[in-house]
Order: sequence, then C-alpha cells, then structure tokens
Amino acid sequence: MTDSAPRLLELLAAGASSDELARVPADSATLRLAMSIRRTLDARSRREAELAALFDTASDLARLRDLDAVLRSIVRRARMLLRVDVSYLSLNDADGGTYMRVTDGSASALFQQLRLGLGEGLGGLVAQTARPYATANYPVDDRFEHTGPIDRAVTDEGLIAILGVPLSLGEQVIGVLYASDRRRRTFSPEEVALLSSFADHAAIAIDNARALAELGDANAMIKAHNEAMARAQEAHDRLTQLVLGGADVPGVAAAVAAVLDGGIVVHDADGAELGRAGSGPQRRPAAALAASRAAGRAVADGDSWVCAVLAGPELLGSITLTGRPDLADADRRLFERASVVTALLLLLRRSAAEAEDRVRGELVADLLTAPGRDPAALLNRGRRLGVDLAAPHAVLALHAEGVSRTRLASAAARRGVLAGVFAEQVVLLVATASPGASARTAAAELTTLLGCPVTVGAAGPASGPGEIAAAHAEAARCLRALLVLGRAGHAAAPADLGFVGLVLGDTADVPTFVRATLGPVLDYDAARGTQLLRTLRAYFACAGNLSRAKDELHVHVNTVAQRLERISSLLGADWQAPERALELQLALRLHQLAG
Repeated sequence: MTDSAPRLLELLAAGASSDELARVPADSATLRLAMSIRRTLDARSRREAELAALFDTASDLARLRDLDAVLRSIVRRARMLLRVDVSYLSLNDADGGTYMRVTDGSASALFQQLRLGLGEGLGGLVAQTARPYATANYPVDDRFEHTGPIDRAVTDEGLIAILGVPLSLGEQVIGVLYASDRRRRTFSPEEVALLSSFADHAAIAIDNARALAELGDANAMIKAHNEAMARAQEAHDRLTQLVLGGADVPGVAAAVAAVLDGGIVVHDADGAELGRAGSGPQRRPAAALAASRAAGRAVADGDSWVCAVLAGPELLGSITLTGRPDLADADRRLFERASVVTALLLLLRRSAAEAEDRVRGELVADLLTAPGRDPAALLNRGRRLGVDLAAPHAVLALHAEGVSRTRLASAAARRGVLAGVFAEQVVLLVATASPGASARTAAAELTTLLGCPVTVGAAGPASGPGEIAAAHAEAARCLRALLVLGRAGHAAAPADLGFVGLVLGDTADVPTFVRATLGPVLDYDAARGTQLLRTLRAYFACAGNLSRAKDELHVHVNTVAQRLERISSLLGADWQAPERALELQLALRLHQLAG
C-alpha cells in the first residue's frame, strides 16, 4: 500500500464521493480498492435507506383502515422506493383476470382502465405464475404475450421498463404491484427484492383492510338489524297497546299503514272487509292468502303483500299491504307482526261478541220460555242491551243444514237486535214491521255468507214479551211448513203462505181441520193397527201411480188397491176429486207438521 492510502482512508471515513477520491495521487490498484470500498459503502447506505423506508411504509400501512387509502399509499410508496415514473396495482377478479385498481403518476385514461387476462402481458404472467418479472424494454420483449389492448395502453402511457411482483397471501395471488419508467432501465435484483418485500407487506395490509371493511359491513348489518328489531318491537308494542286500549279494526289498520307507509286492508275469514287505511283491493287475493297460510309468513301478490291472520291453524282473516312492492326484510317482519296483533284484535272481538251473544241468547231463551213470569224484568234486561222489547219486532226462526246452530246464531246476530238458540232452533228479533221482507233479506244474506241454504220463517210484528213469544211460535210453524213443503232456502211469513198460512195462523183450528178431513182414516188405523194413512200419503206422493206407490210401501200392488178401496169406503167415493184431494194432501201435510 502506497503513502496515499491513509489519505484515501480518511476521505472514505469522511464520506467523500468517488470524484474526490479520484483526485488523490495514488497508484491504480490502491485507487481501485478505494473506489470499490466507496461503492460498497454507498450500496449499504442505500440498502439501509431502502429498509428504513420499507419499515416506515409498513408502519404507515398498518395504521390505515380504509382499503382505498391503503391501495393509494402502496402505489405512492412503491414509486418513491424505486424512484420510477409510474407505479400501479392490479387486483385479481373472479373471472380469472387482473384489473387496474390504483395508479400513481399515470396520465393515460386508457391505461388506468386496463384489464389483463391470466398469462397476458407482464402483469398477467405475474398473476398466473406468482413470480416477479422485469423488462428493460417491454414493447420489444417477446417473453410476454402481447395483446392489442395491453400494447395500446402501454404505448399511450409511454412506458418502457416495467417491473411486476405478485401480491400474495400464502399460496393465493390477489394482485400485482408494478414499478415502471418511461425510458429503458434494467431493474437490479436488489430492486426486485425490495419491491417484492414491499409487496408482501402490502398484501397483508390489503387483507387487513378487507377484513376490517367486512367487519365494518357486518357491524353495520348487525346495527341495522338491531335497529329494525327495535323498530319492530316498538311498533308491535304500540299496536298491542292500541288493541288492549279498545281500538277498532280501522284504527289498527291506520296505525299499521302509518308505520309501513302504505295502504292496509283487513278482511275477516269470510272475506268481508273489516277496515282499511289508504288504497287497497276490494276483494282479498285468495291464492296469495292460501300461500301465506301454508307458509306462515307474508307473500307477495303483484305490487301488494298479503299475510294470513292466524290463531294456531285457524284462519281469522287476512291483512293486505299496498304501495310497497319492494318490501325490505325488516318491514316484512314488521308486517307479519302486524298480522299477529290483528289476530289478537280479532280474537278479542270474537270473545266479546261471544260473551254478548251468550247474554243476548239467555234473554231470548227467558223471553220465549216464560214471557209472563216477570215482563218488566225482561224489558229492563232488553234495555240494558240496547233493545226496546216494547217496540214492534219481527220474530224470525232460522234453519240451515250443515251449519251449527251456534254459527248460524252468530252470523244472524249482525242482522237483528237480538239472536239466540231456543228449543234447538235459532231465533232472531228484527226491529221492523215487515216480517216477510225481513225474512227474505236474512235468508238471502245468510245463504251467501254461510254457503248453504238458510230457511227462515217469520211472524209479527210483535211488541212486548207475550206477543214476541206468540209470534215465535207462529214463525216456527212457518219454518216447519217451508221445510215440509220442500222449500229449503226460502223465507216466508204466514201471509206469504196463502191458505197454508191461514191454517197455521193463530186464528186457525189446525187439529179440527185435520180431524174433519182425515178423522175416519185416523180412527181406522188406531183401532186396527193398519197403515191406511201411510198408504194415502204414498198414493199422493206418487201422483196416483199404483206401481210406484207399492214400491214406496214395499207391498204388492193388489194390497195397495185393497187399501185404497177401504179408504174410499171411509172417506167417500169422491176423495180423489181435485178439491177433496187438495184438502186431503193439506191435511196430510199439517198432520205431519203436528208430529
């Protein structure tokens, strides 16, 4: 080593540049050694600076929470670390490609919207192989699959040298980080390693930001769900308080409509409208109601929603929401809660109605059982129920096949002032002076409502307990007459039945009429145990046809002929004449009615 060596060492220790070292007189070997030491020291300083910058970058990324902010910070730091013109980042998508997500230093809109398929261009190859790639001159580098869109975008941006490294999480590549220059440049292994290290930190930061975003979304969803539950609970409590406070169906419908910001229509189990708020269908949608009842939840019906109102398996009615075709899950659950509250209201209404029906039914029974026992007490009981029994009333007796008397009485109660069951027969009092017209109206409405023929006998008008009881007896006879005459589903008062009505009226002596017409036959059967009366009835029922009559009686035709001869001897030869035949048939009917 020459005498210049100490001087060179002093300069190196002071951080002198290569130019300063070159001005020291020294032999070539010593100077080359000093220059080599300078380059080594510069490389170590640069490496220390890069590592410090990498550490600072990782710390900065760890503090960021927003994904977009993380991505922007990554590309900006990459550009600073490698001192390049442009840095950018692409993320892989579900279709197997990688698309440009963030750029820094880019001026080309075409480049910023670029998408690469796997294996296409430098970035597509990095995304496919999970290995870093670098090129000093991308436009002429045939190692990469050049495509028209990629080459046009790269040319538009003016990029020449490109370095791309994978953003990896374990074995999964989530994207590519790039550093590029608009001039030829060979990226050193140290620069590739530096960008790769930075990409590892960046991938973790991206994953953390995504996890935080997902956690934020989950928290927002939970918060929205809790708010919806609280809103639903508040609405449920408010509606329940309305019901328990005595609100009617229209009031509850208005409250539900206000909560859901739509129209509400409530129907009962038979489809009758109970209340509405806002616009809505006049008829309930039967198919949607059946679907809702089967599913136990609200179902869409075009632009409306329908929910069955249930008490266990029993259908109490339905509630329809209009004006909300796109109903969110939270509002749908609120709508379903409204149906539960509506069920509570309808059950309370039914319980109250049943209790009132029992009270009214008891008054009907007492009124018809012993009208003379304490008329003043009966009148007072009526007044407490809002019924003036001293005013004129039509008394109706009702019968329906296939429907319980309780249901028939409940349905009839809405069409009169007092209804109940007496002597296994439904009785209805209507405040009118026209029993016939009232009976026909009741029969028609109840037949439609119950879906089966409802027969109604009527009498009156009657005022006071005694007259009402007498009118009921007359109405019951009219009802029996209609049923015996085969006129189920019809209605009549005594005046509507013509001669039969006169016979059934209070002024007619029915037993005397029957006795005078059929007496000999009745006496003969009673004395000898024969069946002449039955034979006479079968003969008229078969229109005088002996063959059909013998089949009806299950005897030989000669037996029928012999019995008719005996009847002729008892009633006279003219018993088959039209007038006598009519009287006989009428007497037979009345005898049957009288039991």
